[in-house]
Amino acid sequence: MLLVIDVGNTNTSLGVYNEEHLVAHWRLTTARARTVDEYGVYSRNVLALAGIDSKIITAVAIASVVPPLNPVLKRMAEVYFHQTPLFIDHQTDTGMPILYDPPSDVGADRIVDSVAAINKYGTPIIVVDFGTATTFDAVNKEGQYLGGVITPGIMISSEALFARAARLPRVEIRQPSQVIGRSTVGSMQSGLYYGYVGLVDGIIKRMLEELDGATRIVATGGLAPLIATGSKLIETVDDTLTLEGMRLIYQRNSKMGVRSQESRVRMEE
Repeated sequence: MLLVIDVGNTNTSLGVYNEEHLVAHWRLTTARARTVDEYGVYSRNVLALAGIDSKIITAVAIASVVPPLNPVLKRMAEVYFHQTPLFIDHQTDTGMPILYDPPSDVGADRIVDSVAAINKYGTPIIVVDFGTATTFDAVNKEGQYLGGVITPGIMISSEALFARAARLPRVEIRQPSQVIGRSTVGSMQSGLYYGYVGLVDGIIKRMLEELDGATRIVATGGLAPLIATGSKLIETVDDTLTLEGMRLIYQRNSKMGVRSQESRVRMEE
């Protein structure tokens, strides 16, 4: 079985695949101070709660946008699962040409999201990932990663209001029943929600003008279902898109490794 770990700035998602089937998945808070043992114990515990023996994990793939945690997670995979993990980045063979400048600036999460979207929904496609930052990624009809847009996430906007305006409270992010708020909390919730929906649809509309052909729009990330409810352009919400992209990339590289090994054997013969 394959253990995939997606490390974001706010949350870390884990998933276990048996071939192409996602057996279980979890989400925890990303904590840069966690040790190798803390990550190892947590991983083993959630596996045990799902009835999965950690001994049957035969591979680990990691997509991380938090570089300080990479050596911690590498050591965790080695100590607790006896596996050398595949870290996915712009140099990994994904089958998707990256036209970004420079390619090294593309986050691992944006790469795996795009690979999964290509394989599940076809091209051209726009992927919107609602994380700490909200990212918009564009893939053209030739399956090439073009680039996209990065904006502050809705939670960052909410926290900025709370932190910088003395009389404004911290509020829950939700869809108000009406745009015109009848209270301070209602007005803030309306501004955050409908303002963000307008931002999302506005950016997607402009991106569509630059892409050729009928373009699919897929969203992922924790707040994707909430924002998609108010969006006129998001067609599909895929909660496990990132994990699926990691599986696809791992399997591609695993097969390439097998073929490379077979080629070496034939040459030696």
